[in-house]
Amino acid sequence: MASITVRIPDEMKRDIDDLKIEVSEFTRRALEEEIKKRKRENARRAAGQLGAFLKKVPREEIVKVIRESRETR
Repeated sequence: MASITVRIPDEMKRDIDDLKIEVSEFTRRALEEEIKKRKRENARRAAGQLGAFLKKVPREEIVKVIRESRETR
């Protein structure tokens, strides 16, 4: 496993200690959520770009490629 180091103000550290926040678990969950969010955003952006590209391709050409693909199975 990798580790990360973060510098925070002393007051924040006191609050973390006073509130007994499990920093490792909290940080891990927050990072997992942020990673999921960014992956969704990237996938949405890629889908939009693919949609824009496919709009430029004639429908007949798409149908032809799909049929050819099915015939080679």
